[in-house]
Amino acid sequence: MARGMNHVFLVGALARDPELRYTPNGTPVCDLTIAGEDQVLGSDSQTRSLPWYHRVGLMGKPAEAAAEQFKAGSAVVVEGSMEQRAWEDPNGQKRSMISIKALRVDGLARPESDLVRDSGGGFRLQHALNEAVLVGNLGRKPELRYTPSGDAVVGFSIAVSESWKGRDGNWQEKTHWLDINAWRELADLVATLDKGDSVLVHGRIKNETWTDRDGQKRNSTKVEATRVEALTRGPAPSGAVGTTQPAAQKAYGNAGNAAKAAGTQSRSLDIDEGLDNFPPEEEDLPF
Repeated sequence: MARGMNHVFLVGALARDPELRYTPNGTPVCDLTIAGEDQVLGSDSQTRSLPWYHRVGLMGKPAEAAAEQFKAGSAVVVEGSMEQRAWEDPNGQKRSMISIKALRVDGLARPESDLVRDSGGGFRLQHALNEAVLVGNLGRKPELRYTPSGDAVVGFSIAVSESWKGRDGNWQEKTHWLDINAWRELADLVATLDKGDSVLVHGRIKNETWTDRDGQKRNSTKVEATRVEALTRGPAPSGAVGTTQPAAQKAYGNAGNAAKAAGTQSRSLDIDEGLDNFPPEEEDLPF
């Protein structure tokens, strides 16, 4: 298994004021809604501005400092990671969500002209950054599908492990399952991989919403890949996927086509879309 990697980088604006709360054991948690706009080249060769909103959690003393320092419209840079949390709802149904855990949040000097207002009165930052870099292992063999227009798309999940030292001094480990989408030529190459293969994924974080068969609103967070690299376990055979052979290098480095596909599949978001149905507070949070 490859050594895991789980990095998130966001440059955006606080859509609204920070929300400071405390867990039952007194740990400060600051919830920040970071918003920005990605510039994505569409399949028609036109550049589109795609808005995004991500909920970010900051814990400990930095949480109290952020709540005091920042306000709605503040431009910030966030460094963090993606984490999976699971729980049971009041009906006994198993639920899970992907959230962003901040390691640091710093202010940015940006002109007010870079800020835009959405229909709900929230702020977004133009010329933003929305980036995830992950290394993990495929949980199953990817299945290639095609849209009605003939574009190839593949969805897959990777397992990324996180380790931390608990309050008792013992090391603990948790595995996060993160969902990825890849499009077109990139999807064709990902489909050649198998369960357990190690990959490096680079892409943008995207929220999706839908209504289930019971009429309930659901949401999920995925990474829309712009680059995927297969990692090798020792020397790779000539021509294998993930080696430095020209064909493999060209296919996995072709982020432009994936970005075109992203432009055809993303849609506008409102400030609260994809931010409801959050799990109950945890009594003890790792940091």
